[in-house]
Amino acid sequence: MFKRLFHALTVRSGNHRVSFRKIPIWVFLSLFFFPGCLNYIQDVQLYPDGSGEMVIQYWMKLPDSESLKVLDRIGIFNKDAIDKEFSSEYTKVQNISVYKDSTDSTQHVKIKLSFTNIDSLNTMKVFSEYEFSLVDGAAGLKVFTQFIPPFATGFGIEGKNYYVTYKYTFYGEIISSNAKEKQGRTQIWNYSLAEIGRGKTISVTFKPFRLKETPPWIYYIAGFVFLVVIFFLFRRKK
Repeated sequence: MFKRLFHALTVRSGNHRVSFRKIPIWVFLSLFFFPGCLNYIQDVQLYPDGSGEMVIQYWMKLPDSESLKVLDRIGIFNKDAIDKEFSSEYTKVQNISVYKDSTDSTQHVKIKLSFTNIDSLNTMKVFSEYEFSLVDGAAGLKVFTQFIPPFATGFGIEGKNYYVTYKYTFYGEIISSNAKEKQGRTQIWNYSLAEIGRGKTISVTFKPFRLKETPPWIYYIAGFVFLVVIFFLFRRKK
């Protein structure tokens, strides 16, 4: 549903042709019905074997009744339509929340899903232009990349007023990253549509944690539990 609409939405104005084929449908609608209200966040936990979890959130100002009918027909706030779009043999949709926030008059969607391998997301229509990649690098390193496709705008819409955010948390030591913001192992990219231009590639090189590299606090807890058990065993013998 979403991907088909990406390629179908094209308009003409005089001698100019403005294409919306690369705009996700929720982005497209927000640009036309709700100027200045677009928010999109993609938050990913990526494990060394390529599997992981993803949380997608998007929200916008509540429209008038007529515009709301359009949204209902397209299904971007419909749980069944969303579940169908993000379910595949490589993903499992764990939870979908659709709700309204009366404090700021916004409509929200939150999708939580797990995936078996991030490369396999490229086979899904909704992610087909995102070019997810996780490959082996030198000396036991892993190299992750993802392409952020360009967003076309028109009709006086200024891309600088709209933002998308991508967050990735890696289970390993970060070696290099082109993230705009870094919070430990979490790398964050935040762009306006104008900044994306012809597209952006986000990338991170990291050294995966290995099972034998167990954090020290695990040993401390195990030792403490062992001492407690020994203590109670001796008490029972007395």
